Amino acid sequence: MKVPRYHRVVLKLSGEALQDPAQGMGVDLSVVEALAQEIQEVHALGTQMAIVLGGGNIFRGASSRAGGMDRPHADYMGMLATVINGLALQDALERIGVYTRVMTAIAMQQIAEPYIRRRAIRHLEKGRMVIFVAGTGNTHFSTDTAASLRALEIQADVLLKGTKVDGVYDADPVTHPEAKRFLTLTYLDVLQKRLTVMDSTAISMCMEAKLPIVVFDMFHRGNLQRVVSGESLGTRVQG
Repeated sequence: MKVPRYHRVVLKLSGEALQDPAQGMGVDLSVVEALAQEIQEVHALGTQMAIVLGGGNIFRGASSRAGGMDRPHADYMGMLATVINGLALQDALERIGVYTRVMTAIAMQQIAEPYIRRRAIRHLEKGRMVIFVAGTGNTHFSTDTAASLRALEIQADVLLKGTKVDGVYDADPVTHPEAKRFLTLTYLDVLQKRLTVMDSTAISMCMEAKLPIVVFDMFHRGNLQRVVSGESLGTRVQG
């Protein structure tokens, strides 16, 4: 069994991580089950893990604002989409024996626990997986920012950004086959080069707290366990 490098991590996943790749929208339960299996394997190592989910597979606020929707309305709808994703992932995890708590930044007591920092830490200490939903509970903030905020609040060792590519490139590798992957970056590199790692607010928060970020391919089997075990994968952002 691999030995984890990190004691406590926050994993940030976009809503697209839960969708059917063919349909491009919604929640694909088979995809969620495979994701839950990857997470369970890391949980078995003893690493405390919290997860922050996006909601773009159900409702993407940014595109709706472009269509003329009021931004607070769009942002709140996006937050509610993350709750649906959180409940789907919770169900898949608990069916394979991982006790899980969904904690929401928007009060909805019949569905999920309210986010309380000390309670979240206590859940992690008791071996429960924690899924943070509804972003920060505020409009005008992304789930990337929510991930950075929660990682700092629960004193995580690292923020993991699971994506569909194997790191950060100097151009889109899909449209630019010659694009080069960065092995390491500084926070200032990301901000100055305007690289699409996370939004600038999230990067600035991590920079101030010196919280490292690892961007890696979540969809290659075993990569999550390899990253948590300290293998050099993807792109590492640090001071």
